Amino acid sequence: MSTADTVVGVDAEVTVLARGLRKTYASGVEAVRGVDLTVRAGETFGFLGPNGAGKSTTIAMLCTLARPTAGRARVAGADVRADPAAVRRRIGLVFQEITVDAELTAAENLRFHADLYGLPRRTTRARLADTLSLVGLADRRDSLVHTFSGGMKRRLEIARALLHTPRVLFLDEPTLGLDPQARALLWEHLHHVRRRHAISLFLTTHYLEEAEHCDRIAVIDGGRIVVEGSPGALKAAVGTDRVQLRTADDPAARTALRERFGLDADAGPDGLRVHVPDGAAFVPALCAGLGVTVLSVTVTRPSLDDVFLHWTGRTIRDAETAGGAGAR
Repeated sequence: MSTADTVVGVDAEVTVLARGLRKTYASGVEAVRGVDLTVRAGETFGFLGPNGAGKSTTIAMLCTLARPTAGRARVAGADVRADPAAVRRRIGLVFQEITVDAELTAAENLRFHADLYGLPRRTTRARLADTLSLVGLADRRDSLVHTFSGGMKRRLEIARALLHTPRVLFLDEPTLGLDPQARALLWEHLHHVRRRHAISLFLTTHYLEEAEHCDRIAVIDGGRIVVEGSPGALKAAVGTDRVQLRTADDPAARTALRERFGLDADAGPDGLRVHVPDGAAFVPALCAGLGVTVLSVTVTRPSLDDVFLHWTGRTIRDAETAGGAGAR
């Protein structure tokens, strides 16, 4: 019996488990290079990485849309190789592209999905009303989807993916192309979905602010997971707070920072910059003990982009640019 089988057998709360997952295409491109994952019931888990990092390919293998070249994976208790039909019955999936039928109403889209999953008509009526209400579309159930905004279509896709009560909801770049307001509203509904149904949310994203919604994230780059943990823990591990200050006399302030606080400050057009473990606690002491008039001071906590930079050697934006150039 494999380690994966043992873990899942002992801990029924594990909804996604992958060990050594790989995908190599016929062209020789190795898109995923030995991914290990563990996602528990009720957890929001995110893949953070640029386009081309292997996020969507991993999702495709976990959802049985692509066959792994090597490795093992179990999703909602079923093996993706040995029993793909069971995996599909137990998961919901929201693709990057909008896939609802624009010429049908919201209710018709959901009824079609229910028929595909063989749901009884009586069950479908209750679930249809419940899921539309859950995503804030109850009043638009009989509206044609081509009248919906992009955010409303996304919410309808989430309702459709929830109709058959999956144990895991996979979302591949769920807010791609949405404006900030629609993105915030979608996340409000996703949090409500998770609380209401206690399901696992597994999403891919390259939006740094979106990854903050996750309980845990895995930074993936070049087909490999380079680090994993909660957003807070990952940010705390990579470094210190950045304190930016302007003073009445920056050269004198730079000397005082070194002599009185033991800090070497970087000077630039925006003033002086130092790094300290706890910026909020440092600022009062700085203002009281610097001996130079402080005109302004800002504290910046480490970001997920700092995490990505720390572990990959470049920011996620640089990686996006490089990925796009490589694709071209």
